[in-house]
Amino acid sequence: MADEQDAGSKKRILLVDDDQEIIETLRIALEAQGYEIIIARDGNQGLAMVEREDPDLVILDMMMPKRSGFLVLEKLRRTRPVPIRVIMITANEGSRHKAYAEMLGVDDYIRKPFPMDQLIDSVERLLT
Repeated sequence: MADEQDAGSKKRILLVDDDQEIIETLRIALEAQGYEIIIARDGNQGLAMVEREDPDLVILDMMMPKRSGFLVLEKLRRTRPVPIRVIMITANEGSRHKAYAEMLGVDDYIRKPFPMDQLIDSVERLLT
């Protein structure tokens, strides 16, 4: 496991969220766990970053400008031959949204606010 923490082989996580405070909080917590963090501020930028950076995992907000998390997830599932791991985070309470995300193949669905341990546990489960 120690070898995975070497600079060249860190697991890379793309954070896609338009909320600067959430991005910073997640970035700090995940970097402390040894992950390399890439940031996109909206859904369109998120899709471009997935293509360019090929991260190991995407943490995706549902409600964003330009392209929602659902549209990003739909496109990722349609266009990638090997599915990328995706955790969707949302403040939305509706169970319909969760069911739709699961139908699209989301790997985990976490409602805000959430304890950071819950997110880190999910990340570690999906990346090992």
